[in-house]
Amino acid sequence: MKSDIEPGRIKGTPAKAMPLLQGAMQAQGISIARIEMRQYVERKDERLGDYSLLTVVVETDKGAVEMKYDEGFRGPDALESAVKMLLQYSGLAALVNRALIELS
Repeated sequence: MKSDIEPGRIKGTPAKAMPLLQGAMQAQGISIARIEMRQYVERKDERLGDYSLLTVVVETDKGAVEMKYDEGFRGPDALESAVKMLLQYSGLAALVNRALIELS
């Protein structure tokens, strides 16, 4: 899987993951099978809470890519808030275009 995340930053399995798309979708002649957002908790601060790295995995017929979406102290519902914002606005189309660029 291709990635734009610094090597060694992702360790183990994500703390949480949410599917954004499952099934077939066509974009620019490429078949997209699945899009998933993941949350990796990198550290905890007593006052600020969890420092999260949010990534998006896009699986296509041309390969898969994991891309950084956001990071920081985003609160206990960081993943859910990011998914809601991405799906409510036209962020999903921009995310797909970014993934296709990464895969080319």
